[in-house]
Amino acid sequence: MISFANDYLEGAHEKVLNRLIETNMEQEFGYGSDSYSKEAIEKIKELIECPDASIRFLVGGTQTNQVVIDSVLDKFEGVLAPETGHINVREAGAIEYSGHKVLTLPSENGKISVQSVKDYLDLFNQDETKEHMVTPGMVYISFPTEYGTIYSYDELEELSRVCHENNLPLFIDGARLGYGLVSDEADVTIKDIAHFSDVFYIGGTKIGALCGEAVVFTKNNEPRQFVSIVKQHGALLAKGRLLGVQFLTLFTDNLYFDISKHAVDMSQKIKRAFLDKGYELYFDSPTNQQFVIMTNEQVKELKENISFATWEKYDDLHMVIRFVTSWGTSEENVEKLISYI
Repeated sequence: MISFANDYLEGAHEKVLNRLIETNMEQEFGYGSDSYSKEAIEKIKELIECPDASIRFLVGGTQTNQVVIDSVLDKFEGVLAPETGHINVREAGAIEYSGHKVLTLPSENGKISVQSVKDYLDLFNQDETKEHMVTPGMVYISFPTEYGTIYSYDELEELSRVCHENNLPLFIDGARLGYGLVSDEADVTIKDIAHFSDVFYIGGTKIGALCGEAVVFTKNNEPRQFVSIVKQHGALLAKGRLLGVQFLTLFTDNLYFDISKHAVDMSQKIKRAFLDKGYELYFDSPTNQQFVIMTNEQVKELKENISFATWEKYDDLHMVIRFVTSWGTSEENVEKLISYI
C-alpha cells in the first residue's frame, strides 16, 4: 500500500545519505562546533543575506518550537498563535509544559490577521486586571500554515510591523518552509522571511533530511546562553555533525529548493485530478498538502489501497481527507492514487 499520510515517510535524499557515508569516519568536534555545521551556517547566512544571523541546528519541529519559545519569553509571558497552529493543536501541550501558555487568535485558512493581533493587544492593555493575566510576549505563525496556505509579502510585512511596534518578536515556524517558498503563488523569498521575522527555522526533517531544523535568529538577538537552554531541554545533539552535514548538502547546488518544487508539483497534480473528477477542496492549497471533501463511503473504499490522513468530520456524510506529498513522492505513486479516485 502506498501512503500520502505525511511528508516524513521516507528517510533522506540520497545525496544527504551519501554525504553522511562519505564523512562517516572523519573525526569532528561535537555539539555543533564541527566544520560541516560551521560551513552550513555560512551558506545559510549568505543565502538569506543576513551576516549577523545566529544559526543553531536542532533535531525536530516540536523540540524546536518549545526551545525557541521558552528561550525568548519571560516566565510570565505567553505566545500568540493561530487557533489552528501546530503549537496549539498537535504538540501535546509542549509549550504549556515548558511554562508558557498558547494564547490563541482566530484564523482563516490557517492564517491570522494583523487586526486580530491588534484587537488582542488592545483588550489586554485596556484590562485593569492585566497583572493577573498571561502577558503576550511573542507572535507565532507557520509558513506554510497547517492547511498548506501561505502568507503574502504584504501580509508578512504588515504583521512584522505591528509586532515590532509592540515589541513582540515574530517567530515563523518553517517546518515546511521549502514547500511554501517554491509555490507558484508565493511572492516571498527566504530573504524576506529572514527580514520580517525575529526568529524562524528552516525545516529539514520534512524536506530531504533524516532529521534536523535550522533555527535562525535574524537580528543579532539570540537569547543569552541559548546553547545552555537547548541543553536544559535535552535538545543538544552531541554528534552535531550529523545535522551540519545534512544542511550543508541540502544547501549546496539548490538541492533544498529543487526537491521542494518536486513535492509541490506532485501535490498540484493530485489537486487537479480531484477537481477534474468533481471533488470539492476544503482549502485551496498551493503547497504540498491537499484537503479534499469525500463521502464516508469514498473514504472507506480508498483506504483499501491508499494510506492518508483523516483530517476532520465535515458533516454526517462527509470527511475532510488530507493528502501530503514530499521530496520523495514518486510520480508513479501519484498516478496510482489518481487511478483509485
